[in-house]
Amino acid sequence: MLGLFLHIRHWLYDKQILPSHKVSVPTICIGNIAVGGTGKTPHTEYLIRMLSPMYKVAVLSRGYKRKTSGFVMADHTSTAATIGDEPMQIHRKFPDITVAVCENRVRGVHQLQRMVPDLQVVLLDDAMQHRSLQCGFTVLLTALDNLYITDHLMPWGSLRDLKQRSLAAQAVIVTKCPADMKPIDQRVINNRLRLPAYQQLYFSHIVYEPIEVTGSNPLVISGIAHPEAFYAYIREQFPKASFLTFEDHHRFTKADERKIEAISAAHDCILTTEKDYERLLLTRLPDSVKQKIQAVPIRVDLDKQNDDLKRQLTAYIDEDLKHLQKNKKA
Repeated sequence: MLGLFLHIRHWLYDKQILPSHKVSVPTICIGNIAVGGTGKTPHTEYLIRMLSPMYKVAVLSRGYKRKTSGFVMADHTSTAATIGDEPMQIHRKFPDITVAVCENRVRGVHQLQRMVPDLQVVLLDDAMQHRSLQCGFTVLLTALDNLYITDHLMPWGSLRDLKQRSLAAQAVIVTKCPADMKPIDQRVINNRLRLPAYQQLYFSHIVYEPIEVTGSNPLVISGIAHPEAFYAYIREQFPKASFLTFEDHHRFTKADERKIEAISAAHDCILTTEKDYERLLLTRLPDSVKQKIQAVPIRVDLDKQNDDLKRQLTAYIDEDLKHLQKNKKA
């Protein structure tokens, strides 16, 4: 049933029966066709670090599970409740970058253009399914342990869109790769994906930032789609760690708070992901417990391919800005 619905929906957009809008600013979509777990937020942060020294960059997200609606721009009063945990994570790490949320991506981009007149690039976090906006450049993420070519539509698999939607991307990044991935293994993935000539293939890996921790038996709290890699890293560092797992984007209840408070009494610190940290701050846990909570920062790296992706993205942005400038003069 989902497959039929998606075929009809995309056909309506392809035939322009449903409207799809262009915007007068370069747009880069960071997305996937699977449900969670491919690393959209750290890759969005990666592109912020890459592009913000050269361009005026803004980030637009949907703001999943926030308690507000419409267009909201992040400021000093923002929390995970007002803009969502992932946008809040980005805003906290990059306070000089404009971060906003809006369910309607076209309206959101237009509002950003009005509020940031010198805007040059909009990074769209998780927008591959939003076909009402014609994105200029799309980066498709697919996890190494669950490539989209071998996955299936929900509920039999984790795909939320048709496999052929991958053809909308100009760049494909295979995420969660080993840091020491061998060239022959990359060639195997390249041969399996069989990308068209216009798509560039990249491989990224996660880098955990070092942190100072009190004690050797932390309580680890996670509410992300696939915490396995996070847990594996923690076990390497802290063999005595205890783990408490919740569903992705979990909203902590009073019962959860009581459970966390009780368990944390036996631990010197609480480690969590950056995304979960934003939501744990909103709980009514005692200050004595909140003071124990530390986020484990992560980033992604493409190593030798960093410059290749940078060249591909800047070529698109510069060409689009030049084209837009010509249109203004005309």
